[in-house]
Amino acid sequence: MDTKLKGDIAEQEVILQGLKRGWGVLKPVGDRLPYDLIFDVGGALVKIQVKSACLDESSLNYVVDNRRTKTNRRNMIRESYQLSDFDFALVYIAEKNLFYVLPVDVFIEYGSEIHLVEEEKRQRKPRSAVYRDAWNLILQWATRGETYVGSPIKFGEACSEVIPSQVSLGLKLVKKV
Repeated sequence: MDTKLKGDIAEQEVILQGLKRGWGVLKPVGDRLPYDLIFDVGGALVKIQVKSACLDESSLNYVVDNRRTKTNRRNMIRESYQLSDFDFALVYIAEKNLFYVLPVDVFIEYGSEIHLVEEEKRQRKPRSAVYRDAWNLILQWATRGETYVGSPIKFGEACSEVIPSQVSLGLKLVKKV
């Protein structure tokens, strides 16, 4: 089975899990965005990056690359993800029908790949163990008291006092009521 098919299967499993939890699922057109899906959790939109882990026979760990891969006919370019690219990475282990729910900051702090240990013979749990089937993290994130939202207007259109050098990303802090 090629990696594209494994990724498609993982994505469908994530969609199914979201629907079972009563969340809305949105799928962007194309694959040029740094996230694969969006969950609508009680009105909060959560950007999701889906990854599929493969078994490394020598270590018996499941491994997932935590970089973004862009390809064209001749080149494969790998780039690190940024904090603003998505909210959660969902890593699917098909052989165990298991998910790791990793917040973006945790996901990108690893080097170039993440090793997920499913072997029971370890003396201590790996740090990734707390993210095993931790779907509650998405719900907690979605129901937090504050969220960042983009401005619905272009800077400079609504008021003429905007100084471009003082505008950073166009985000503002909004309290949920």
